Amino acid sequence: MNKTYIRFKYAIDFVVALVGIVVFSPLMLGVAIAIKAEDGGSVIFKQRRTGAEGKKFDCYKFRSMKSETVSYDKNKRVIKDNNPNLTKVGRIIRKFKIDELPQLLNVLKGEMCIIAPRPLLPVFDGDYEDWEMVKFEIRPGLTGLGQVCGNGYLNMKDRKYYDAYYAMHASFLLDVKIILKTIGVVLMGERKFLRPVTEQEYRRLKREVKRRYTVQPKTVAQLRPSALH
Repeated sequence: MNKTYIRFKYAIDFVVALVGIVVFSPLMLGVAIAIKAEDGGSVIFKQRRTGAEGKKFDCYKFRSMKSETVSYDKNKRVIKDNNPNLTKVGRIIRKFKIDELPQLLNVLKGEMCIIAPRPLLPVFDGDYEDWEMVKFEIRPGLTGLGQVCGNGYLNMKDRKYYDAYYAMHASFLLDVKIILKTIGVVLMGERKFLRPVTEQEYRRLKREVKRRYTVQPKTVAQLRPSALH
């Protein structure tokens, strides 16, 4: 894990987020007006997510669904385009990932960065094995390696692999590749970039993490508070 690069990337991401908010402000304003005009509901949807060191934060999105109190099944994470709870505006902004733009505010607040593993809901906190907690050594991102290798078409095991792999191997070159592939995903869809993980790759990464990483007590305290008693 290149902690020097990660600290550098946080500084650059703050500037990128600040510029991004300015550049995309007309688009964000237009989306906000469209959401409000469609049904008069709230523009921003806030949801608790698990971030660096297992700490919780409010992740911002443009609201894309009619109801904000939908039951969540962690075994069926993908919201299909024909989901009846999606608004008309919601279908469009989700397709082009525009609903994620408010997370630039999370970057400015130091809760997220541009590229890193996506933050998951706290409902997943009890599912992490020790070796995969390495993902919490870095702030979660707007886009990540798993998102450009299939995202919703990946199973949870593959998602775990890509999250841990990025945390262990974050670099400028890898970030550039993810940015370019993110553009491709927006234009062509996630299925085009689907890359399942082989069992050999999974086992090799798991051994590498166990050899080089020790779970931080403060992370365990956030994810498994009962384990400290």
